Amino acid sequence: MSALGKGLGALIPTKKLSDHGSVASGGFDGKKIDYVSIKDVSSNPWQPRTHFDKDKLDELAQSIKQHGILQPLVVSKEGNRYQLIAGERRLKAAEILGLAEVPVIIKEVSDRDKLELAIVENIQRRDLNPLETANSYKKLAEEFGLSTEAIAEQVGKGVSTVANFLRLLKLPVLIKEAIAKGEITMSHAKIILSYQTKEEQISAFKQILKNDMTVTDLQKMQKKFAAKENRDKPRDPVLASWEDKLTKNIGAKVKIQKRGERGFIKIDFYSHAELKNILDRLEK
Repeated sequence: MSALGKGLGALIPTKKLSDHGSVASGGFDGKKIDYVSIKDVSSNPWQPRTHFDKDKLDELAQSIKQHGILQPLVVSKEGNRYQLIAGERRLKAAEILGLAEVPVIIKEVSDRDKLELAIVENIQRRDLNPLETANSYKKLAEEFGLSTEAIAEQVGKGVSTVANFLRLLKLPVLIKEAIAKGEITMSHAKIILSYQTKEEQISAFKQILKNDMTVTDLQKMQKKFAAKENRDKPRDPVLASWEDKLTKNIGAKVKIQKRGERGFIKIDFYSHAELKNILDRLEK
Protein backbone atom coordinates (compact mmCIF):
# COMPACT_ATOMS: atom_id res chain seq x y z
CA MET A 1 0.00 0.00 0.00
CA SER A 2 1.29 3.49 -0.79
CA ALA A 3 1.55 6.24 1.79
CA LEU A 4 -1.46 6.56 4.05
CA GLY A 5 -2.57 9.74 5.74
CA LYS A 6 -0.49 11.02 8.63
CA GLY A 7 -0.65 8.62 11.57
CA LEU A 8 -3.24 6.37 9.93
CA GLY A 9 -0.99 3.63 8.57
CA ALA A 10 -0.91 1.89 11.95
CA LEU A 11 -4.71 1.62 12.01
CA ILE A 12 -5.34 -0.15 8.70
CA PRO A 13 -4.17 -3.79 8.60
CA THR A 14 -1.83 -4.47 5.69
CA LYS A 15 -1.42 -8.26 5.92
CA LYS A 16 -3.78 -11.19 5.56
CA LEU A 17 -5.00 -13.52 8.26
CA SER A 18 -3.58 -16.42 6.26
CA ASP A 19 -0.10 -14.88 6.53
CA HIS A 20 -0.16 -15.58 10.26
CA GLY A 21 -1.16 -19.21 10.30
CA SER A 22 -4.03 -20.18 12.58
CA VAL A 23 -6.64 -17.52 13.28
CA ALA A 24 -7.15 -19.11 16.66
CA SER A 25 -3.96 -17.43 17.83
CA GLY A 26 -6.01 -14.26 18.19
CA GLY A 27 -3.25 -12.09 16.78
CA PHE A 28 -2.97 -10.16 13.52
CA ASP A 29 -0.06 -7.94 12.54
CA GLY A 30 0.59 -7.45 16.28
CA LYS A 31 -3.05 -6.59 17.00
CA LYS A 32 -5.69 -8.61 18.86
CA ILE A 33 -8.53 -10.05 16.78
CA ASP A 34 -12.05 -10.38 18.17
CA TYR A 35 -15.04 -12.07 16.57
CA VAL A 36 -18.28 -10.12 17.02
CA SER A 37 -21.87 -10.56 15.89
CA ILE A 38 -22.41 -8.95 12.50
CA LYS A 39 -25.69 -7.54 13.87
CA ASP A 40 -23.71 -5.49 16.38
CA VAL A 41 -21.61 -3.71 13.71
CA SER A 42 -22.95 -0.41 12.38
CA SER A 43 -21.80 1.20 9.14
CA ASN A 44 -19.35 4.09 9.25
CA PRO A 45 -21.36 7.36 9.17
CA TRP A 46 -18.27 9.04 7.68
CA GLN A 47 -18.06 6.57 4.77
CA PRO A 48 -17.40 8.68 1.65
CA ARG A 49 -18.44 5.98 -0.82
CA THR A 50 -22.10 6.37 -1.75
CA HIS A 51 -22.22 3.74 -4.51
CA PHE A 52 -21.26 0.10 -4.08
CA ASP A 53 -21.15 -1.94 -7.30
CA LYS A 54 -23.49 -4.92 -6.79
CA ASP A 55 -21.58 -7.22 -9.15
CA LYS A 56 -18.28 -6.49 -7.40
CA LEU A 57 -19.88 -7.06 -3.99
CA ASP A 58 -21.21 -10.43 -5.23
CA GLU A 59 -17.69 -11.32 -6.45
CA LEU A 60 -16.25 -10.43 -3.04
CA ALA A 61 -18.98 -12.44 -1.31
CA GLN A 62 -18.07 -15.51 -3.37
CA SER A 63 -14.39 -15.04 -2.53
CA ILE A 64 -15.21 -14.78 1.18
CA LYS A 65 -17.41 -17.87 0.90
CA GLN A 66 -14.45 -19.81 -0.50
CA HIS A 67 -11.54 -18.34 1.48
CA GLY A 68 -13.11 -16.56 4.45
CA ILE A 69 -12.46 -12.93 5.45
CA LEU A 70 -8.70 -12.60 5.00
CA GLN A 71 -8.48 -9.13 6.51
CA PRO A 72 -10.31 -8.17 9.73
CA LEU A 73 -12.59 -5.15 9.85
CA VAL A 74 -11.45 -2.16 11.91
CA VAL A 75 -14.08 -0.94 14.37
CA SER A 76 -14.50 1.29 17.40
CA LYS A 77 -16.49 0.33 20.51
CA GLU A 78 -19.72 2.32 20.88
CA GLY A 79 -21.41 1.14 24.08
CA ASN A 80 -22.52 -2.46 23.47
CA ARG A 81 -22.12 -2.08 19.71
CA TYR A 82 -19.29 -1.49 17.24
CA GLN A 83 -18.96 1.23 14.64
CA LEU A 84 -17.14 0.37 11.45
CA ILE A 85 -14.03 2.36 10.63
CA ALA A 86 -12.63 0.41 7.67
CA GLY A 87 -13.94 -2.60 5.75
CA GLU A 88 -17.36 -1.47 4.49
CA ARG A 89 -17.25 -3.72 1.41
CA ARG A 90 -16.24 -6.75 3.49
CA LEU A 91 -19.10 -6.08 5.91
CA LYS A 92 -21.65 -5.78 3.09
CA ALA A 93 -20.34 -8.96 1.44
CA ALA A 94 -20.56 -10.80 4.78
CA GLU A 95 -24.18 -9.62 5.11
CA ILE A 96 -24.93 -10.99 1.63
CA LEU A 97 -23.63 -14.38 2.77
CA GLY A 98 -25.60 -14.21 6.00
CA LEU A 99 -22.51 -14.66 8.20
CA ALA A 100 -23.19 -14.54 11.93
CA GLU A 101 -19.78 -13.18 12.98
CA VAL A 102 -16.94 -11.14 11.48
CA PRO A 103 -13.30 -10.74 12.60
CA VAL A 104 -12.51 -7.26 13.90
CA ILE A 105 -9.72 -5.19 15.37
CA ILE A 106 -11.04 -2.71 17.94
CA LYS A 107 -9.53 0.78 17.92
CA GLU A 108 -10.13 3.96 19.87
CA VAL A 109 -10.14 6.78 17.32
CA SER A 110 -11.66 10.23 16.86
CA ASP A 111 -14.40 11.09 14.37
CA ARG A 112 -11.75 12.78 12.23
CA ASP A 113 -9.68 9.60 12.13
CA LYS A 114 -12.79 7.64 11.14
CA LEU A 115 -13.37 9.94 8.18
CA GLU A 116 -9.70 9.97 7.18
CA LEU A 117 -9.45 6.19 7.45
CA ALA A 118 -12.55 5.67 5.32
CA ILE A 119 -11.20 8.06 2.67
CA VAL A 120 -7.71 6.57 2.65
CA GLU A 121 -8.92 2.97 2.53
CA ASN A 122 -11.10 3.69 -0.49
CA ILE A 123 -8.52 5.79 -2.30
CA GLN A 124 -5.69 3.32 -1.74
CA ARG A 125 -7.58 0.07 -2.33
CA ARG A 126 -10.52 0.78 -4.63
CA ASP A 127 -10.74 4.34 -5.88
CA LEU A 128 -13.75 6.47 -5.08
CA ASN A 129 -15.33 8.19 -8.05
CA PRO A 130 -14.08 11.81 -8.39
CA LEU A 131 -17.22 13.34 -6.86
CA GLU A 132 -17.08 11.06 -3.81
CA THR A 133 -13.45 12.05 -3.34
CA ALA A 134 -14.34 15.74 -3.67
CA ASN A 135 -17.10 15.44 -1.07
CA SER A 136 -14.72 13.57 1.25
CA TYR A 137 -12.22 16.43 1.10
CA LYS A 138 -15.05 18.90 1.64
CA LYS A 139 -16.03 17.04 4.82
CA LEU A 140 -12.48 17.26 6.11
CA ALA A 141 -12.52 20.99 5.45
CA GLU A 142 -15.95 21.73 6.91
CA GLU A 143 -16.14 19.25 9.79
CA PHE A 144 -12.58 19.70 11.04
CA GLY A 145 -11.53 23.08 9.62
CA LEU A 146 -8.62 21.66 7.60
CA SER A 147 -6.98 23.77 4.91
CA THR A 148 -6.32 22.38 1.44
CA GLU A 149 -2.66 21.91 2.44
CA ALA A 150 -3.63 20.04 5.63
CA ILE A 151 -6.04 17.77 3.72
CA ALA A 152 -3.32 16.97 1.19
CA GLU A 153 -0.95 16.00 4.00
CA GLN A 154 -3.55 13.83 5.76
CA VAL A 155 -4.53 11.80 2.67
CA GLY A 156 -1.08 11.67 1.05
CA LYS A 157 -1.99 13.66 -2.08
CA GLY A 158 -0.60 16.80 -3.72
CA VAL A 159 -2.13 20.19 -2.83
CA SER A 160 -3.06 20.86 -6.48
CA THR A 161 -4.75 17.44 -6.69
CA VAL A 162 -6.92 18.17 -3.66
CA ALA A 163 -7.73 21.67 -4.99
CA ASN A 164 -8.79 20.24 -8.37
CA PHE A 165 -11.15 17.77 -6.70
CA LEU A 166 -12.72 20.51 -4.56
CA ARG A 167 -13.31 22.64 -7.68
CA LEU A 168 -15.58 19.89 -9.04
CA LEU A 169 -18.16 20.81 -6.41
CA LYS A 170 -18.66 24.19 -8.13
CA LEU A 171 -20.04 22.52 -11.27
CA PRO A 172 -23.79 22.37 -12.04
CA VAL A 173 -25.66 19.43 -10.50
CA LEU A 174 -26.25 17.86 -13.93
CA ILE A 175 -22.51 17.62 -14.57
CA LYS A 176 -21.69 16.40 -11.05
CA GLU A 177 -24.20 13.58 -11.47
CA ALA A 178 -22.49 12.60 -14.75
CA ILE A 179 -19.10 12.52 -13.02
CA ALA A 180 -20.49 10.27 -10.28
CA LYS A 181 -21.94 7.90 -12.90
CA GLY A 182 -18.68 7.81 -14.86
CA GLU A 183 -20.23 9.41 -17.95
CA ILE A 184 -17.38 11.92 -18.13
CA THR A 185 -13.86 11.83 -16.68
CA MET A 186 -12.05 14.06 -14.23
CA SER A 187 -10.04 15.43 -17.17
CA HIS A 188 -13.24 16.39 -18.99
CA ALA A 189 -14.51 18.11 -15.85
CA LYS A 190 -11.32 20.17 -15.39
CA ILE A 191 -11.69 21.60 -18.90
CA ILE A 192 -15.41 22.28 -18.38
CA LEU A 193 -14.42 24.34 -15.33
CA SER A 194 -12.48 26.70 -17.64
CA TYR A 195 -15.84 27.96 -18.97
CA GLN A 196 -16.96 30.95 -16.94
CA THR A 197 -20.75 30.57 -16.75
CA LYS A 198 -23.00 27.65 -15.78
CA GLU A 199 -24.71 27.90 -19.18
CA GLU A 200 -21.39 27.57 -21.02
CA GLN A 201 -20.39 24.63 -18.83
CA ILE A 202 -23.66 22.79 -19.46
CA SER A 203 -23.40 23.49 -23.20
CA ALA A 204 -19.86 22.02 -23.30
CA PHE A 205 -21.03 19.02 -21.26
CA LYS A 206 -23.88 18.31 -23.70
CA GLN A 207 -21.44 18.51 -26.61
CA ILE A 208 -19.26 15.87 -24.92
CA LEU A 209 -22.17 13.44 -24.61
CA LYS A 210 -23.64 14.20 -28.04
CA ASN A 211 -20.38 13.82 -29.95
CA ASP A 212 -18.64 11.30 -27.65
CA MET A 213 -15.79 13.78 -27.31
CA THR A 214 -12.36 12.80 -26.06
CA VAL A 215 -10.38 15.11 -23.78
CA THR A 216 -8.33 16.23 -26.80
CA ASP A 217 -11.53 17.04 -28.74
CA LEU A 218 -12.81 19.07 -25.79
CA GLN A 219 -9.53 20.99 -25.48
CA LYS A 220 -9.70 21.97 -29.15
CA MET A 221 -13.32 23.10 -28.77
CA GLN A 222 -12.47 25.13 -25.66
CA LYS A 223 -9.60 26.91 -27.42
CA LYS A 224 -11.86 27.83 -30.35
CA PHE A 225 -14.51 29.07 -27.92
CA ALA A 226 -11.99 31.22 -26.02
CA ALA A 227 -10.60 32.71 -29.25
CA LYS A 228 -14.09 33.57 -30.53
CA GLU A 229 -15.05 35.04 -27.17
CA ASN A 230 -12.01 37.32 -27.24
CA ARG A 231 -12.83 38.47 -30.79
CA ASP A 232 -16.52 39.11 -30.09
CA LYS A 233 -16.13 40.65 -26.66
CA PRO A 234 -16.47 44.47 -26.70
CA ARG A 235 -13.38 46.29 -25.47
CA ASP A 236 -13.59 47.24 -21.80
CA PRO A 237 -13.15 51.05 -21.72
CA VAL A 238 -11.32 50.96 -18.38
CA LEU A 239 -8.89 48.27 -19.53
CA ALA A 240 -8.49 50.06 -22.87
CA SER A 241 -7.54 53.23 -21.05
CA TRP A 242 -4.92 51.39 -19.00
CA GLU A 243 -3.58 49.68 -22.11
CA ASP A 244 -3.11 53.07 -23.79
CA LYS A 245 -1.38 54.53 -20.72
CA LEU A 246 0.97 51.57 -20.34
CA THR A 247 1.75 51.53 -24.07
CA LYS A 248 2.71 55.20 -23.91
CA ASN A 249 4.79 54.85 -20.71
CA ILE A 250 6.61 51.65 -21.71
CA GLY A 251 7.01 52.45 -25.36
CA ALA A 252 5.60 49.08 -26.49
CA LYS A 253 2.19 47.66 -27.31
CA VAL A 254 0.41 46.40 -24.17
CA LYS A 255 -2.62 44.10 -24.03
CA ILE A 256 -4.54 43.31 -20.82
CA GLN A 257 -6.43 40.01 -20.86
CA LYS A 258 -8.97 39.52 -18.06
CA ARG A 259 -11.38 36.65 -17.30
CA GLY A 260 -13.32 37.09 -14.08
CA GLU A 261 -10.89 38.19 -11.37
CA ARG A 262 -7.86 36.68 -13.11
CA GLY A 263 -5.83 37.64 -16.17
CA PHE A 264 -2.45 38.68 -17.52
CA ILE A 265 -0.65 41.61 -19.16
CA LYS A 266 1.02 41.03 -22.53
CA ILE A 267 3.85 43.32 -23.70
CA ASP A 268 5.09 42.98 -27.29
CA PHE A 269 8.74 43.45 -28.29
CA TYR A 270 10.63 42.54 -31.44
CA SER A 271 14.30 42.78 -30.57
CA HIS A 272 16.69 42.51 -27.65
CA ALA A 273 17.12 46.29 -27.72
CA GLU A 274 13.35 46.80 -27.38
CA LEU A 275 13.22 44.33 -24.48
CA LYS A 276 16.08 46.14 -22.71
CA ASN A 277 14.31 49.47 -23.21
CA ILE A 278 11.08 48.05 -21.72
CA LEU A 279 12.89 46.59 -18.71
CA ASP A 280 14.74 49.87 -18.12
CA ARG A 281 11.45 51.79 -18.12
CA LEU A 282 9.80 49.26 -15.80
CA GLU A 283 12.72 49.59 -13.36
CA LYS A 284 12.13 53.33 -13.19
